Amino acid sequence: MGPKRKLGLLALLAVITMAGYLFYELTSWDYALPRRAMVLVAMAIAGTAIAFSTVIFQTVTHNRILTPSVMGLDSLYLLVQTVLVFFFGTQTVVNLSSEVQFFMSIGIMVCFSILLYQLMFRGEGKPIYFLLLVGIILGTLFQSLSSFMQVLIDPNEFLIVQDKMFASFNNVQVSLVWWSIALMVVTMGGYMYYIKYLDVLSLGREQSVNLGVSYEKVVRNSLVLVAILTSLATALVGPITFLGLLVANLSYEILKTYRHRYLLLGAILISMIALAGGQMLVERVFTFSTTLSVIVNFVGGLYFIYLLLRENRSW
Repeated sequence: MGPKRKLGLLALLAVITMAGYLFYELTSWDYALPRRAMVLVAMAIAGTAIAFSTVIFQTVTHNRILTPSVMGLDSLYLLVQTVLVFFFGTQTVVNLSSEVQFFMSIGIMVCFSILLYQLMFRGEGKPIYFLLLVGIILGTLFQSLSSFMQVLIDPNEFLIVQDKMFASFNNVQVSLVWWSIALMVVTMGGYMYYIKYLDVLSLGREQSVNLGVSYEKVVRNSLVLVAILTSLATALVGPITFLGLLVANLSYEILKTYRHRYLLLGAILISMIALAGGQMLVERVFTFSTTLSVIVNFVGGLYFIYLLLRENRSW
């Protein structure tokens, strides 16, 4: 079966899953339907941003067990939320509009990523794994600072920070959804020109340069796109660490192709199936006793261990 037919089946499964979430046991068309539709739109935004950015990040790094969270963006997001509560108190955070918090979080994470890229790519010939190593170290530093301040703050204030630690689609602000759509369309629209280079980029630096690709420019623009989309998804719903790893690798396994125009679309469809199906489990089976990020991270963590064991056997 070719990639086009597999994509068709994935699209059909995604539509069935989303329709199931939207209409299953729907008792109130005036209240429940608009609420579920808005949650579904938020899932589409977060799923698309995470799937798109993870596939590109893995192509750039030539590693299928890495996700953009390795750059420390999730830890930086939690540090920003903790610093706000620690220095300004919960009342200031509550009074701050959701739009200001949203754009402030995105701005800080994107500026941090661009500054890191500028410092790391200043010299010629620096391996990209040096950039990843610095990202891991800074992420650990951010996480340690967050933990230190969380220990010192009042337990009631800690509850505000705790709400930010886990991704949730239940309390997404409507205004943030529209801002996210606009930002994602502009960002991904501007990157469409570079998608044709991703197939060549997956061959490696030397092969890409020999085939006439401006390697440094494409990699730098790809990493900026990854930073914006990851920051957008994190600021909108919270960190979902293993979703990108899960959907990207399932896309590789199912489609069995190197062409990114199929892989990107496949990863987006799988993320929609995972998020809509997971949210149904949270609402119908677990009756909101857990969050979607816990389920996704549990399944993604198991899949991560499977990938490590499989790679270990191949060495």
